[in-house]
Amino acid sequence: MAPTDVISFSRGAPSLDIVDIEGLKAAAAKAFETDPARIAGYGTAVGYPPLREWIAAKHNVPVEQVIVTNGSLQADAFLFDALVTPDSPVIVERPTYDRTLLGLRNRRGQLHPVHVQPDGLDVAELAEILKGGVRPTLAHVIPNFQNPAGVTLSGPKRTELLRLANEYDFVIFEDDPYLDIRFRGENLPTMLELDDNDKVVFASSFSKTICPGLRTGYLVGPTDLIKKITTMATNTYVAPNMLAQATVYQFAASGALDASIANVKKALAERADALGAALTKHLPQATFVLPDGGYFLWVDFGDDVDVDKLAPAAEARGVQVVKGTGFVVDGGQHSLRLAYSAVSTDRIDEGVRRLAAAVEDCR
Repeated sequence: MAPTDVISFSRGAPSLDIVDIEGLKAAAAKAFETDPARIAGYGTAVGYPPLREWIAAKHNVPVEQVIVTNGSLQADAFLFDALVTPDSPVIVERPTYDRTLLGLRNRRGQLHPVHVQPDGLDVAELAEILKGGVRPTLAHVIPNFQNPAGVTLSGPKRTELLRLANEYDFVIFEDDPYLDIRFRGENLPTMLELDDNDKVVFASSFSKTICPGLRTGYLVGPTDLIKKITTMATNTYVAPNMLAQATVYQFAASGALDASIANVKKALAERADALGAALTKHLPQATFVLPDGGYFLWVDFGDDVDVDKLAPAAEARGVQVVKGTGFVVDGGQHSLRLAYSAVSTDRIDEGVRRLAAAVEDCR
């Protein structure tokens, strides 16, 4: 019989104890007090204007290069609809976010996976693919604390990826919801900051720094592309959620966002370290890269562990995990993505102990 106290490593969401509920209530009240007419109306397809301006200032770009959307997945969908047609060659990381693969497959993109190394995308492998004649429309990259691998694209690789984009004329989709959640090491410049030739479209979200329920994300890109996507947004939903976006703006403008990020980073650093220690203790044969930020860690168990058997065995022991097979074009049968964001530090060792027992059940 499975334990009733389920420990879930499956969902990349913050636990409620690290969400600033009181700050959000105050921000929503402030939004109603200061701008009731705008947040009660339909608004504009580009998003809540003060938040749009705040984002433009954060990234040091003209406001015309920003559109604020209903979550970053909506931003992804608009970008894919704008750039990906059936059989468009698209570079994806291996592994990568499962929703990215789903969105690109739904648009029948021709996917070319490139392996992820401990310092991010293997740009040498990408260069060989390009030399072989593939001409991608875009390359999707999660540069910081990648979902699911937890790794970060190094500075030299960012520079080389930009060089390849310029040489072979493709767009880099810099999908970066974890940018502000670094809890070790030095910040690296975004490729958006390094780009001089309009080769980068940047996306991010407030789901990981405030909370997912606000469903607020954004795109930063060349003005003409953002204008095209704005027309798509208008035709899709007229305008996004003004109340949610106004709440995000007031939360950020009050300083609560900075405090929230600091709180999230402290909690996640403790949880990531606890997970790394527990894996080393209970599953010493497994391999992983301990992340310097973000929400996720990728674990490889070796050829003698099949995650199609491991996942239900773990479930039977009261542990929820996500199989690696969903994050790659093919393969992933010996890997799991573990999200440590929603598990309190004092429960992580027990969760990994149960997972280790499930691994032994499957060997």
